[in-house]
Amino acid sequence: MSRISPLNWPVIRQLRDGDPFGRDRNAQSRKSAELQPRVAEADRVVKSVCPYCAVGCGQLVYVKDEKVIQIEGDPDSPISRGRLCPKGSASEQLVNSSTRVTEVLYRAPKAKEWQKLDPEQAMDMIADRFLEARRNGWQDTDAQGRPVNRTMGIAGLGGATLDNEENYLIKKLFTAAGAIQLENQARI
Repeated sequence: MSRISPLNWPVIRQLRDGDPFGRDRNAQSRKSAELQPRVAEADRVVKSVCPYCAVGCGQLVYVKDEKVIQIEGDPDSPISRGRLCPKGSASEQLVNSSTRVTEVLYRAPKAKEWQKLDPEQAMDMIADRFLEARRNGWQDTDAQGRPVNRTMGIAGLGGATLDNEENYLIKKLFTAAGAIQLENQARI
């Protein structure tokens, strides 16, 4: 068959090969037939949730040699059904950024430089300050003598990057500690 034969026209090839809608090999170029997905070399796939907002879109995290190589939407997620917003699609850049801070940094009051802290030391500092603020702001009774058992020294602000369960547990923690000033970023 010569190169200019009508039998070689794409529509004729589609009909001849049983591909009337042009969705099979007839629609592929040689280059596209040789392409491989960028996640083909991944060692494993881990299911995750997007860290950016409270929607909770499902993500598939592709890992090769213990390094994230791609993050895509999870088609099995009942929330997002495989779709991600632009921020969620860029999650891989968040994970692999060369400017990502991976150590606990602390800048003392009036200090000009940051210093590295051990995570345990940082958690102890936070707990000590939390308890001191609770103790210093504690009220047993209000101005009329009614029992209130609350602290005015602690306030809580929930974030939209947390899911409902995490925000619920944080609210319970602050309420149990006596805090009454609780808010969520989504309402502000």
